[in-house]
Amino acid sequence: MNNLNLINARLLERSELVRVTVGDGRVKAITPMAGVDPEEIGPCLNLAGDWLSLGGVDLQINGALGLAFPDLSPENRDKLTPIGDFLWHQGVDGFLPTIVTTSIANIQRTLATLATVATTGACQMLGVHLEGPFLNPQKRGAHPAEFLLPLTIEGVKRVLGDYASLVRVVTLAPELDSTGQVIPYLRSLGITVSLGHSLATAAQAQQAFDQGARMVTHAFNAMPGLHHREPGLLAAAIADSRVFCGLIADGQHVDPLMVELLLRASGYDRGLFLVSDALAPLGLPDGLYPWDTRQIAVKNGTARLLEDGTLSGTTLPLLVGAENLVRWGCPPERAIALATTAPRTAIGLTSELLGQPAQLLRWHLDSAGSLSWSRLQLG
Repeated sequence: MNNLNLINARLLERSELVRVTVGDGRVKAITPMAGVDPEEIGPCLNLAGDWLSLGGVDLQINGALGLAFPDLSPENRDKLTPIGDFLWHQGVDGFLPTIVTTSIANIQRTLATLATVATTGACQMLGVHLEGPFLNPQKRGAHPAEFLLPLTIEGVKRVLGDYASLVRVVTLAPELDSTGQVIPYLRSLGITVSLGHSLATAAQAQQAFDQGARMVTHAFNAMPGLHHREPGLLAAAIADSRVFCGLIADGQHVDPLMVELLLRASGYDRGLFLVSDALAPLGLPDGLYPWDTRQIAVKNGTARLLEDGTLSGTTLPLLVGAENLVRWGCPPERAIALATTAPRTAIGLTSELLGQPAQLLRWHLDSAGSLSWSRLQLG
């Protein structure tokens, strides 16, 4: 294709307006607008100061369009393509299908099914997130107690089976490992370790970070809150510049005031990234839905167990979190980064725009201060 120049674009890490040149399906050049004469640069699209970014990456998503990822099987794997296409239209470029605590047999069946999937539609599967079963029973949240396992290397090997290369992230409670061997073992397999569903003290969390853990799963949720004499896992994570924390920004899992505190303390996208934590009803109306052997009630995009009201996730797309953050006072460029570049950095992917496929989002802040986005149609 001929080159197309996107002029007067705003990028997340640059203060000046730029010209972004795309061609052959990729971002080919980025140059300052200063001194550029639009009449002399050929075909162009004027972004008029709107932000330009890569698409979102969702590192914690439990299902969509009625399918829970732990229920994946050879019989229903064809549903992954419409799910991927749906996520693409929600502004997401890549995702980690997340398998919550269930039986080893179910985990193995799901991993075996995902290992045979050639495509997930327009949105790329970047690996798998195992959220459990190595969680603290006292902080299990909506995870079923009967399938929780002790944290040992032998147990990890049983859960991973032959599919360690498919798994990108494992969430675990580090205080369950008395040997200190599990995190280094997972790191040796190239798996990112995330701490969550945990009662770890600050000292235990710091030990885990020193052993190689680099993430925290849904900050504030399923862990002790911040306390001035018992700082705990989250405070240790905030204070450690090597660690990224995931955040659910639906306004229910974490109060917006605490979100602001976390954003400021963590350096925004330097220490945080957004997740949807979306469940199988993502893309479906509010209502009652099955969830393992139980039911969840979805209201205004937030899901709770019907039996006791325990928070269990959302049905809100990832980028709604970025829009919420701006509504709560976060600078737009930081909110965009939290959904797009920060999760890439957290799992070791490049967040550089130059050279990337031209699958770009355009973000606009209206006069009322509301952030919105659209996919650029460049074909």
